[in-house]
Amino acid sequence: MSKYKRPPLPGLDGPAILKEAGKILEKRVEQPSRRAFLRSSLTLGGLAMLSGCSLSDDESVEQALAAVSRLNDRVQGWIFDPAKLAPTYPESMIARPFPFNAYYGIDEVRRVDEESFRLEVTGLVADKRRWRLDELRAMAQIEQVTRHICVEGWSAIGKWGGVPFSSFLKRVGADLGAKYVGFKCADDYYTSIDMPTALHPQTILALTWDGQALPPEYGFPMKLRMPTKLGYKNPKHIQAIFVTNTYPGGYWEDQGYNWFGGS
Repeated sequence: MSKYKRPPLPGLDGPAILKEAGKILEKRVEQPSRRAFLRSSLTLGGLAMLSGCSLSDDESVEQALAAVSRLNDRVQGWIFDPAKLAPTYPESMIARPFPFNAYYGIDEVRRVDEESFRLEVTGLVADKRRWRLDELRAMAQIEQVTRHICVEGWSAIGKWGGVPFSSFLKRVGADLGAKYVGFKCADDYYTSIDMPTALHPQTILALTWDGQALPPEYGFPMKLRMPTKLGYKNPKHIQAIFVTNTYPGGYWEDQGYNWFGGS
């Protein structure tokens, strides 16, 4: 995520409201016929009934779009296939250098001291001890060459290696029936994901980039790499992980971005 402000909502401009709602609703509808039906049937009245808002002022527009976004989260959760893999690519397609992205500039990248670093694990887990990096590196590792997709419209292919996140969650005795896994980061970023995505075979606690230790600009000491999610759902500089049934939100999600964030 680059350094920019979320664009303002479309106010009381009816066509703009419907355009925004249409984008939210149809984002994960794959069949062209269903997309066409959705666009043809979406009206201000339908949006108002869906959200329970009168659309009489800016606040009600915010509430309506938030309601549609919550619906989109539920729909994406329903259709998410925990066994379906994202595409993988040959190493010849890796972007070198890989684009830097954050809500701040590259000159503000956080530096984390490896010797003093400890990963905090809390919430609905049996083992709440803190983890050193060498302990994580001693666990079985996998690598993947997958595409990072940014909500801003660009994408790039990269190679990440690390611990399958499902293995880590099982190792710490996490409640795998819990709803959410949340993350707090050294750069004050925070986000959360659904448990099915946390257990997806391509979701990894990434410790390396392109075969080398994860550099600071890509998230040292670790990032969560999920090719099934948009870039802003992949937190970097992770300091703490927690498992919970209470909705944790996220840095961008609390500003109106879609929480599920499927790519």
